[in-house]
Amino acid sequence: MEDRTRKMMDELIERSGNAYVCSVDEAGYPLVKCMFARGKSGNRFYFSSNLSSRRTGQFLRNPKSSVYFCDEANFQAVLLSGEMEVLTDLDHRRMIWREGDEQYYPAGVEDADYCVLRLTARRGRCYLFHAQENQVIMEDFEL
Repeated sequence: MEDRTRKMMDELIERSGNAYVCSVDEAGYPLVKCMFARGKSGNRFYFSSNLSSRRTGQFLRNPKSSVYFCDEANFQAVLLSGEMEVLTDLDHRRMIWREGDEQYYPAGVEDADYCVLRLTARRGRCYLFHAQENQVIMEDFEL
């Protein structure tokens, strides 16, 4: 992947704020949910969730996942796929905690129902429009 494409992809992920996260249900069907994107480190992407949620249970049974970041106004997107882990340790919870999360987790960062979802992306596809060159970049890539 070209450095320019990587930069555009990283910028899109950074400004999106939310992502569409897909899990696989017990019958093998994909399910999608919009979630707060809470940061990234290399090919790892972080989200917060409830430990008791149906989605978290699906990831515990089948970690295969995809995450879709998009800029709907400019019709740009990045699709990543890999494995989702459910993390409950305090270090990861503190790492992605944001002021205002108390509305979802009343007991704060140590709320027993608060967990971190971490996607380790293995591959992806980007669809980016480079306005200065009037060029669409569609590219599959491995991470």
